[in-house]
Amino acid sequence: MRISLRNLDRTANPAPINREARKGFALVEVIVAMVLLAVAVSSLAALVYSVSKQGRVATGNAYRNGVLMQEVNRLEGIPYDSIGVGISYTSVSSGTYPHTRTITVAEPVANVVKTVRIVVTPANPIYKPDTVAFTRTKARTSKVLCTDCPQG
Repeated sequence: MRISLRNLDRTANPAPINREARKGFALVEVIVAMVLLAVAVSSLAALVYSVSKQGRVATGNAYRNGVLMQEVNRLEGIPYDSIGVGISYTSVSSGTYPHTRTITVAEPVANVVKTVRIVVTPANPIYKPDTVAFTRTKARTSKVLCTDCPQG
């Protein structure tokens, strides 16, 4: 058996790489990378949009609750006889929270009980309107310091 050394050189030095065959490979890599980046960025964009929308709604809810608390505190702080019976509308178009306030006061029992209902309707349609209702009663006057009164 004879071993030839002619083919030994070919296995030790492989054939040079053909540069012509790899010209388009870098372009395919760039296109695949751009597609993957576009998918990742579009999913993040949807997430950012939903978070910002929830932030806007939370801000609107905070303003609406502030307006409701302000009106409730105002109507609970004034004397019972100063609250007029009927419906009043107030439209606020300036400031950070444009809205319409509707205050309805009813007196089911004359000079004893008044029911108050406040509705805040925002001008922006992405915010929801809200309502609060409470009852005011006429306070009984006590004469604690009166020593010669029959009651006390």
